Amino acid sequence: MVEYSHFINNEYIEGSSSATYEVLNPATDESVGKINCARETEIDAAVAAARAAFEPWAATPAAKRAALLNKLADLIDANNEEIVKAEIKAMGQPVSIAGGFVVPYAAQTFRYYAGWADKIEGQTFPVEGDRLHIVQYEPIGVCAGIGPWNVTISTLSWKVAPALAAGNAVVYKTSEKSPFSVLVLARLVKEAGFPAGVFNIVSGDGATGALLASHMDIDKISFTGSGPSGRKIIEAAAKSNLKKVTLELGGKSPSLVFDDADIESALTGNSQGFLFNSSQVCIAASRLFVQKPIADKFIEGLKERFQGLDGAVGDPNAPSTYIGPLADKAQLKRVLGYIEVGKSEAKLLVGGERKGDTGTFVQPTIFLNPAKDARIYKEEIFGPVLTVLTFETEEEAVELANDTSYGLSATVYTGNTARAIRVASKIKAGTVGINAPFAPSMGSPFGGYKQSGAGRELGKEGLMSYLQAKSISISLVG
Repeated sequence: MVEYSHFINNEYIEGSSSATYEVLNPATDESVGKINCARETEIDAAVAAARAAFEPWAATPAAKRAALLNKLADLIDANNEEIVKAEIKAMGQPVSIAGGFVVPYAAQTFRYYAGWADKIEGQTFPVEGDRLHIVQYEPIGVCAGIGPWNVTISTLSWKVAPALAAGNAVVYKTSEKSPFSVLVLARLVKEAGFPAGVFNIVSGDGATGALLASHMDIDKISFTGSGPSGRKIIEAAAKSNLKKVTLELGGKSPSLVFDDADIESALTGNSQGFLFNSSQVCIAASRLFVQKPIADKFIEGLKERFQGLDGAVGDPNAPSTYIGPLADKAQLKRVLGYIEVGKSEAKLLVGGERKGDTGTFVQPTIFLNPAKDARIYKEEIFGPVLTVLTFETEEEAVELANDTSYGLSATVYTGNTARAIRVASKIKAGTVGINAPFAPSMGSPFGGYKQSGAGRELGKEGLMSYLQAKSISISLVG
């Protein structure tokens, strides 16, 4: 797909280490290419380039930073087809999702933060005695990002756009499952006119990420991925230079369907909505709770929807495909393992098998009435596997929703506005959708409670996470 694995100081390089990995097309099992894993030489070079570029970039007029971010957004739109092709071949994301949502959303995010670049205001407080106190916000410095593979370019934009708008320099690590679209983006960064060293890209595995987390000259790291990896990031950051850390670590989100809900909307949200991107979405509501008066009818309707969508599983290059393959064979093995465990933990209602002999396709699957300690009920599967339970009262629904170590997202389906607001306020999650699955908005903060992470991305809070406050006290004497 691409000739080089890293982009440092506005130049592509192959890398010096012998460590590589092969990327396979998950729809066909064919080799897409090999990627070199960055090690100390590449990481040190990328960080040094970012450090040298930081102060000149921070001093660049905000309007010029904004213009470059807008130019990059335009180039992302103009090169949509190439970026989408890279994403399809690496992780099998359907063209309708990659081209119609993920890549355009990334361009919009860069434009959104371009608009913030010249609006980073300070504060002035009333004079106290002979002192005037002001606060100004300054960029943090060299910021590292480690991105996931499920919506590769979108999540990159969540980290990189606010960091650059605020005046930081960036070193970004691609996911080993989907490196190619990010390396296509590197060319566009140079074409847009960003100064050398402002935005650097390294590819690699977990060892590459560990080098970033422990690097003594990185001031902040933002990570999206699994909980165990997030804990390692925090530990490495603490043991090195106590760099700032933002984490988004996934979820096991609940969906509550009350008996006064619009049934069609709830069925759509818990079928098409849940199965978006083969349910390889951190906010996917994989624990469904249905109020008993409508449970039998609703569950039967949901079963029919899942069976119908089984026909929409297929070639990610086809515009009619809604559900593509899982990202790779490791993900396939993980999901099928959970399904086999689930067959002894709950009633299999629909699906439950691999689809076909080629690629990493899995049937949309529903399990009914798992035990509260069942693995399929408690653990994040990150695949098209839904569990369903029933409830009687609003209080029970809230209790079930909060019975998890995660707290990233939730959805509430009800025709009662007061109930919707009341229940949303009681759910311990950072994001809540009402009568539709939650969809991240670049204007509002995104992140989770409990073990779903620390800090927020998107919105003004996402920008402020790349700034640090400086309080200045001015003597008015003399």
